[in-house]
Amino acid sequence: MFFKNLQLYRLTKPFHISPRDLETHLSALAFKPCGRVDLSSTGWVSPLGRQGRVLVHAAQGRLLLCAQKEEKILPAAVIKEFVDHKAEEIEAQQGRKVRRKERDALRDEVMQDLLPRAFTRSSQTCAYISPEKGWMVIDAASAKKAEDFVDLLRRSIDGFQAHPPVLQGNPGAIMTRWLAGEEDLPAGFELGDECELVEAGEEGGIVRCKRHDLAASEIMSHLQAGKQVSRLALNWTDHLSCVLGDDLLVRRVRLDDVLRDELEKTDDAAAELDAMFVLMSLEFDAFLEQLLGIFSEQVPDTTRLVANA
Repeated sequence: MFFKNLQLYRLTKPFHISPRDLETHLSALAFKPCGRVDLSSTGWVSPLGRQGRVLVHAAQGRLLLCAQKEEKILPAAVIKEFVDHKAEEIEAQQGRKVRRKERDALRDEVMQDLLPRAFTRSSQTCAYISPEKGWMVIDAASAKKAEDFVDLLRRSIDGFQAHPPVLQGNPGAIMTRWLAGEEDLPAGFELGDECELVEAGEEGGIVRCKRHDLAASEIMSHLQAGKQVSRLALNWTDHLSCVLGDDLLVRRVRLDDVLRDELEKTDDAAAELDAMFVLMSLEFDAFLEQLLGIFSEQVPDTTRLVANA
């Protein structure tokens, strides 16, 4: 359940839905496995794992949710092989060439035949809503995966809207000044040992450094040549480490081992998950609030209202 990525969405209006009512909203789109001819299926599952019975876990005013997606695995090479075989049979029997339009129809037939026999793979995306902060934090490493989660929530809750933060500051430019030593890092932040530098333009070069001294002369040479930071490893208040992107996506999040060790002292799995969620969300909320302040987020006043959950 521990989040490895943080993708932030601002709620466009105060979140007044209670955990019980939210449970009702989500249950209408609870996860169901793929049918025989379904390519994929998406729905809500318990954030507490297979033993969980609720779709919403509430703690300290925050709401933990989890979506599951199941997809049929049909490799393109396998589909092509079956289509080629069928096309060759038609050409041999009828003495004519199978054109593109007919091959497309054959492809649809092949997929319908193979879907009931296809293997499936599942993935989960978790998120928590913090009504007091007026935001939702999604554990997703890509914008598409986060948007899929938001779309499912929109379909579950009529009128629900959320969007990425609107920033006045440019994260890439600000992180470049940090790395170049032109601007001090904010209080509580330290440089890590990883960065990605990009050159302007679609064909611009990309330099990636891992486990590297970011104050080294070769890094400074790339910055002086005009490259800008697109990802930067950071440590925050000795509690959290991550890689921050110029799109404000926080990747490879890790809490300090001392904090995590405290959670391993209980034998109660449910209590451990609850404690992890509370600790995790408190740390993330504090971290994200400072981050948004650094990059000068434009916050609508309405999102600061506390929900009557």
